[in-house]
Amino acid sequence: MSTRRSLPGKTRGVLFDLDGTLVDTAPDMVTVLTDLQEAHGLARLVYETGRAHVSNGAVGLLRLGFPELPDEALRALHTEYLDRYAEAVCVRSALFPGLGRLLDDLDRMHCPWGVVTNKPHRLTVPLMDALRLSDRASCIVSGDTLPQRKPHPAPLILAARTLGVAPAASVYIGDAARDIEAGRAAGMATIAAAYGYIVPGDEPASWGADSVVSDVGELTHLVLKAVNLGT
Repeated sequence: MSTRRSLPGKTRGVLFDLDGTLVDTAPDMVTVLTDLQEAHGLARLVYETGRAHVSNGAVGLLRLGFPELPDEALRALHTEYLDRYAEAVCVRSALFPGLGRLLDDLDRMHCPWGVVTNKPHRLTVPLMDALRLSDRASCIVSGDTLPQRKPHPAPLILAARTLGVAPAASVYIGDAARDIEAGRAAGMATIAAAYGYIVPGDEPASWGADSVVSDVGELTHLVLKAVNLGT
């Protein structure tokens, strides 16, 4: 279900979560997990199950794929997962269909955009580089850029400052409740991307976002309308 309320007509900056919102990273992140399971003698997780949990990051995926593992062993496996993923960060990952056009439109309209993610810097930047987005993004705030991570608003406030746009004139788009919580706490308009990695039983309409979109077409309509009104 989607809700398409108009955003405030003062949007001058657009910020995206990365995994599950801007970029479909599930093919690579889930493959690394299932390869790791196989290497440790476990059956591979069904892809669709892993995909739904990608927004929970490497730790969330590992808890899903290795549910019986104690915390200490999981921490060691986390390091192995990140090392493997660093070698395959953009094999099949790609922008969600239609988002390339939205980014082109934002560039054409001279509307700055950026990324705020909980993904570590050493994985975020190579992924952005591989997709040729690093030089286009006006900011990239990773999960270890600051001591705080989403749902804390600090990364979003830093991103808005880097864009040169007030938080109240910014919109943040994400596919997890923590994204909407962070955006609201930062004083931004928020859009829940229900086309992203939604865990079964979760309901984006309950997150408190200004709008919920079910596909990139709806997202594009909302964002471009808000930016046009804000120029």
